[in-house]
Amino acid sequence: TVDESELLTVPDGWKEPAFTREDNPKGLLEESSFATLFPKYREAYLKECWPLVQKALGEHFVNATLDLIEGSMTVTTTKKTFDPYAIIRARDLIKLLARSVPFEQAVRILQDDIACDIIKIGSLVRKRDTFIKRRGRLLGPKGSTLKALELLTNCYIMVQGNTVSALGPFNGLKEVRKVVLDTMKNIHPIYNIKTLMIKRELSKDPELRSQSWERFLPKFKRKNLKKRKEPKKKNTKKEYTPFPPPQPESQIDKELASGEYFLKERQKKRKQVQEIKAKQADAIKKRQEERNKAFIPPKEKPVVKAKKASTEKKIDIEAIKEKVKNAKKKKLGALPVEEVKLKIAADEKKKKKK
Repeated sequence: TVDESELLTVPDGWKEPAFTREDNPKGLLEESSFATLFPKYREAYLKECWPLVQKALGEHFVNATLDLIEGSMTVTTTKKTFDPYAIIRARDLIKLLARSVPFEQAVRILQDDIACDIIKIGSLVRKRDTFIKRRGRLLGPKGSTLKALELLTNCYIMVQGNTVSALGPFNGLKEVRKVVLDTMKNIHPIYNIKTLMIKRELSKDPELRSQSWERFLPKFKRKNLKKRKEPKKKNTKKEYTPFPPPQPESQIDKELASGEYFLKERQKKRKQVQEIKAKQADAIKKRQEERNKAFIPPKEKPVVKAKKASTEKKIDIEAIKEKVKNAKKKKLGALPVEEVKLKIAADEKKKKKK
């Protein structure tokens, strides 16, 4: 057991002091240079941003040349260069620019606490279709998976062709490489993203820094639900026999068996013509049958007559006769008999009162 107080610890927020000319006043003894090729589609962008690249590298006393005929970028040290690691950073800068990383992000490599990692993924998967599918899985719908990975690792990630370029702190680059390689091994990146999110929350707690985090991290078991496809034609091993298989019959043997071998040339030609005519007749017959199909009327469905609803009702003749009689008695616009009687009675009462 070791006492924790005796262990050396790095204080929070500590940074390594910058490398200055005072650390190396005499400069470098030899000139170093690195060159890299770039694809044709990057030519227009590099021409546009090359003055900015020269300016950024000039601050570290490193020369940069762009050869458009050869399609290459070269960086070299000068007599004024005092930082021996500046040429390595310059090499990484031109590599990132060749891999379609924008200049605004690539220039960050010149900082002390930033590094880069170019992960080659083209040879990790055999089939091209599977490779494209897994590379798309790394990007996610509308780049959401890649964006989540960038936020968790504090790295800039660029997926281009057969490589993945990552730029950021060393711890983040380590996580990015693990996620990319696992994705190419058919492990979905969401599992690693969940683990990174839990680690991020655990790192905030100072009590848990010295403890193991295994009990908090999720454990994902790989499940192969698909069964192995069985071939349609199963090859069964034949029983071993010391005797070789019988020799196949030649064309002459077949003609001898059928008797054609002994026919004359004229007879053979006549037989061939008859066979051709028989085939032609069969073909014409089939073609005619197909043509006649268009003239055959389709079978009609039997017409079902709808049953008429019984509209016959019993008519009361006597009631109609009475209505007709009453109508004849009444005059057009005349009052009914009862009303007339009441009116006459009312008139007589009025006369009596007078």
